[in-house]
Amino acid sequence: MEVSPSSATVLTDSAEVVVIAVASDQPLSGPAAEIDRASGGLLARLIERGEISDKVGDVAPLWEVPGAAAKLVVVTGLGDRLDRQTAFRSAASAARWLAARKRGSAAFYLGEGWSDELTEAAVAGAIVGAHGQDLYRAEKTRHPIPKLSFSGCSEAVERGRILGEAVNLARRLVNEPPQSMFPASFAELAAEIAQTCGMECEVWDENRLEAERAGALLAVAKGSDQPPRLVIMRYQGAAAGQAPLALVGKGVTFDSGGLSIKPSDSMATMKCDMAGAATVLGAMQAIAQLKLPVNVVGLMGLVENMPGGAAMKLGDVLTARSGKTIEVLNTDAEGRLVLADVLNVAVEQGAGRIIDLATLTGACVVALGMDVAGLMTNDQGWCDTVSAAAQACGEDAWQLPMFDDYSKQIRSEVADIKNVGEGRWGGAITAAKFLEEFVEGKPWLHIDIAGPAFLEKPKPWQDGGGSGAFVRTLVEVVRRLA
Repeated sequence: MEVSPSSATVLTDSAEVVVIAVASDQPLSGPAAEIDRASGGLLARLIERGEISDKVGDVAPLWEVPGAAAKLVVVTGLGDRLDRQTAFRSAASAARWLAARKRGSAAFYLGEGWSDELTEAAVAGAIVGAHGQDLYRAEKTRHPIPKLSFSGCSEAVERGRILGEAVNLARRLVNEPPQSMFPASFAELAAEIAQTCGMECEVWDENRLEAERAGALLAVAKGSDQPPRLVIMRYQGAAAGQAPLALVGKGVTFDSGGLSIKPSDSMATMKCDMAGAATVLGAMQAIAQLKLPVNVVGLMGLVENMPGGAAMKLGDVLTARSGKTIEVLNTDAEGRLVLADVLNVAVEQGAGRIIDLATLTGACVVALGMDVAGLMTNDQGWCDTVSAAAQACGEDAWQLPMFDDYSKQIRSEVADIKNVGEGRWGGAITAAKFLEEFVEGKPWLHIDIAGPAFLEKPKPWQDGGGSGAFVRTLVEVVRRLA
């Protein structure tokens, strides 16, 4: 996909399609007003009659507008609030609509005087909207548009391209079937991306993990024929003495639940249980390509959770890399075991601050629904920084409490802690309290992306499957640290 700034106007652009945007309860302006004048007021009349909607996610075509070089004008809604979420979704909705059939080129003229941030979000949205999850279909449902152009600053367009491609990388990793995306194959791809982007990359295989005493992560992997991996990717954008930000991702490439096996309906989408690791890899690619002046280390713990003969059992006591002992009372609470050892490595890497991302608990989905991530922290200031970045990007998140009483629920009678709380209630928080045991007091934020990481149904601006949620937020956080 070729992405470039536009060098024409909405009427003179020779692209196959031009895309314009209309806002609620506002007179037509900029490119939309030009199209309206060229059509003799047709656009305004169609909006007034309700034939063309100004709601975000709604898209409508106008064919052969007099005076426009493009044969097709696509109108996408901006709603009543213009921010980065709106820009992303509006452009993505138009691109998804266009990508339903093969097209050669499209030019986006969404507004006049847009900020670089809005342009960047729109470019990223268009790139995301044009790609689907149909990786292995002979007859594709989405046809990415070979040439995209956008009005706006060329640097903003380029940044938007980088962000959109990073989100699509995370989506593709999640959408790959588990026989293709397993710990070793993920690690190989991560190493290739690191080399391409000029980052250091270290991969720990099962022998190194044994030597590093990563007993919690290794226990999860024991039931599978696929050996585990830990990927440590380092980006140095600042002085060597600056403590890096650590981005930590859960990478369970398939989760059967182990001996606490899931029912088939619950297992059907469990290729997505590595979305945290995919998010970290996508963000690291974008951070490196944007050359942000911050040191960042990305850590991805990669395992497959299967009920093989050597699988961990209920009642087993594990010794994590930190030396803490863990009683296993549910083998389907495996992601926190993986993260326990990876967080310990992040601390050892000298991280100044930590963010971990994981499709960790169904309890978070019960609490917040499918579209909102849960935030849990040991440092309110750090949480506020990340929450503000997410809000700026239009990625929805909500903070859950971390009261000390939740810690009592993970105390074990036979080990230091156990891997589940007491009963069903507060499960997202007790899981976070478990993780907190391994961050050694570093400023840390846990993002439970169990809901938004995978779309079971499509949205107007995005196909179903992996969403790439929170790649843009992580990049925004790093920008704000610069």
